[in-house]
Amino acid sequence: MRGGPGNDTYTGDDAGDHRFYLLADPQTQDAYEMGRFHAETVPDVRRAARAAGGTAFGIACGDIMFDRLELFPDYERAVQAMGMPFFQVVGNHDLDFSARTTEASTATFERHFGPAWYSFDVGAVHYVVLNDVFWYGDGYVGYLTATQLAWLTADLAGIEAGRTVVVALHIPLASTYATRTGEANDAERDRVNNREALLRLLEPYRAHIFSGHTHESETVAHGAVQEYNLGTVCGAWWSGDICWDGTPNGFGEIEVQGEELRVRYRATGRPAAEQMLLHPAGADPSAPDEIVANVWAWDPRWAVVWYENGERRGRMARRPALDPRAVREQHGPDLPARRKWVEPARTAHMFFAPVGPDTREVTVEATDPWGRVARETLPVGPGTGSR
Repeated sequence: MRGGPGNDTYTGDDAGDHRFYLLADPQTQDAYEMGRFHAETVPDVRRAARAAGGTAFGIACGDIMFDRLELFPDYERAVQAMGMPFFQVVGNHDLDFSARTTEASTATFERHFGPAWYSFDVGAVHYVVLNDVFWYGDGYVGYLTATQLAWLTADLAGIEAGRTVVVALHIPLASTYATRTGEANDAERDRVNNREALLRLLEPYRAHIFSGHTHESETVAHGAVQEYNLGTVCGAWWSGDICWDGTPNGFGEIEVQGEELRVRYRATGRPAAEQMLLHPAGADPSAPDEIVANVWAWDPRWAVVWYENGERRGRMARRPALDPRAVREQHGPDLPARRKWVEPARTAHMFFAPVGPDTREVTVEATDPWGRVARETLPVGPGTGSR
């Protein structure tokens, strides 16, 4: 196994408490997109790591490229500038499409970065990188080969039961996209079709899974295993600053204390504490008298409450909806300008609260599973555009 370039803050097995930065889908296709990656993402990750201090490394969680594999050297220069080692996951847009077998499809990737699956240890945590993109010569499905599962069986045989294991792969094990949107999707391409085999191998451990691919934020529980499917570095394919569920383009910052993980999604160029965007009443036409909060990294362990004029009103109502900003910037045949095929997607992390006639301001508090509280306040009333 070998990782990516850079070694400024990585100390390998001796690092107890540490952080890693998870970059889902940089997916650069041309000089403009690579330029944004260098100018926006690179300095933001570098600043975050330096501010936190201590040991840090990165994982690029697949779709490093958007089919243009000749741009791999530009990506390598980017992660070199971040000042930490990077480990790479192969994505469906990182393949040699002329290959006729899945084994041959990662040849270029492996020339640049080493094996398509491997493991390493940092402190008390065992990290596993897998390739769940099965290329069959004319397309792909989410699938882990028997060879890879046999390797993982042998790899985990040396890991004591109860230890923390972190798995990074590109295609998520499962997604609720079709359920919450009512739309058909390429399910075999958007889930790991033999995921139960992986979950059985992870049963003895305190396992966490990180994935990308879907260009939206979603956390899915597989029994005791939490899968964090993160929003992307490129947002909706560099067509603006947000994914199609309204999640800003960004990256994951995962703090590891011993064997405990604290996961946070960071919007590029924004403070770490910023975890939501508030929309005024009427921003969602189906809720003309309700303010809307998009809490990007929400899962059922979060608590989202609201205050009206400083008085606590209780938990906000959650229901599937489109993000109003995504609708403004992505809906219709002519939007967004760079990727006209992008359309806003209904998401499960939208929250609603009614606005009364005497309301001057609304504050929303979102508390994550580790007790960190994010707060945003929205002025309400005449002159604010809220009604």
